[in-house]
Amino acid sequence: MNVGGFGGLHPLVCFVYYAGVMLLGLMLSHPIYQLAAIALLAVLLLLQRQGRQLARTLPYYLLVGGLFAVVNPLLSHRGRHILFYFRDQPITLEAVLYGVMTMMAILTILLMFVSYRVVMTTDKFMFLFSAILPQTALHVWMTLRFIPLFARRFQQIELIQRARGIDMRAGGPVRRLRNGALLLRILLTWSLEDAMRTGDSMKARGYGTARRTAYYPYRMDRRDRLMLALLGALLLLALAGWWKGWGLLTLYPRMEPIRLAPWEWVHFAISALFVGMPILIEARERYRWRSSQPNV
Repeated sequence: MNVGGFGGLHPLVCFVYYAGVMLLGLMLSHPIYQLAAIALLAVLLLLQRQGRQLARTLPYYLLVGGLFAVVNPLLSHRGRHILFYFRDQPITLEAVLYGVMTMMAILTILLMFVSYRVVMTTDKFMFLFSAILPQTALHVWMTLRFIPLFARRFQQIELIQRARGIDMRAGGPVRRLRNGALLLRILLTWSLEDAMRTGDSMKARGYGTARRTAYYPYRMDRRDRLMLALLGALLLLALAGWWKGWGLLTLYPRMEPIRLAPWEWVHFAISALFVGMPILIEARERYRWRSSQPNV
């Protein structure tokens, strides 16, 4: 569990932040806003020591988002500014910008989820939703838990069976398919037996016979309340500006200038401050840690 920096705040504060980033990432469609959000989230991941994870996953994220940036101009030919022709079809500036903005929105959400997995652990998620939606929260938690669990178990099974000469990566297609089916059968058998043991253990402990109680080391203090109020105020101001049309680049039927109006810069600063708030907290935490260390 994260005990320092942004991860040390109350789970409700962290959840409000990530929900707000997702909301703003989907609603604010302007290249300047989106570039700032991507840059701030990348800095946050570096401060959260997720640089290697970011380096591994960023090429796949760019591939997924880049498909929208490439496909949209090929399918949509709306717009007045024609850049060139491809197979007698016009490629317009508006279609290219729309595809690029879609790509940046997808990148914003994907980078947000990388940080979300670091901060919002399973116990925090259960703390927030087990009292309100106990069955749904349990099902979501078990589903998310089984994905990495199955991957680890399959790697273990594959390593053990390879020593016996059963390798799904060697031989012809039929042999690979047969070996893969065998590994999958072992995985399912192992998982079903583990589920039966878990059910027997829960029954022996009296699960479901009385109201469930649990201990969570989360208490909302003064710092959490202040941060929750600040994030809530910034999010409401950002949504109010979106309601007035700020942070939106109109492309059709007539494309607006990309530059921001004076009041839009204020709205941009508010939105950027909301997205970058964890950076300030992490930077402050690091400064306090370094200043507390004795000089050698």
